[in-house]
Amino acid sequence: MATYRQLTAQLEKLQAEVAAAREKEVADAIEEIKTKIAEYGLTAEELGFRATRGRGAAVAKKAPLPPKYRNPKTGETWSGRGRTPAWLAGKNKERFLIE
Repeated sequence: MATYRQLTAQLEKLQAEVAAAREKEVADAIEEIKTKIAEYGLTAEELGFRATRGRGAAVAKKAPLPPKYRNPKTGETWSGRGRTPAWLAGKNKERFLIE
């Protein structure tokens, strides 16, 4: 029966082999995909990807909505979207509208 040290050495060797095999197969797959894209003249949009303005271009975040309601006691505000705050629940919302 193999010892713990022998088994860990085998495990490390297998993990290195797995990593190398994966690296080679990924490289082969990428090359095959690039060949098909060039052969058929495919675009990112046709493949279901969004167009970007360069490498790693981030999508612009939406600006927060302006507040629509204000709690006169605490000054808390609410835009009217999402869960209704406790201070406004069950009350006439028109009383709390910001002019």
